Amino acid sequence: MEKKSKLNYELAFKELNSIVKDIEQDNVQLDELSTKIVRANELIAFCKEKLRKTEDEYQKAIEGLKS
Repeated sequence: MEKKSKLNYELAFKELNSIVKDIEQDNVQLDELSTKIVRANELIAFCKEKLRKTEDEYQKAIEGLKS
């Protein structure tokens, strides 16, 4: 994934939405479609991982309050 160190959830989600919008509106040439799909998959994986880590941290915090 490019610019991984500067990427955050909000930027990744925004870029993903832009890719989806372009594809849905047929604004993507066939030659670049594969590249867009690969990038979308990278962004989805990044967002899922961020959400998973956030959920794990939340669960740890909740468990800490119960102790």
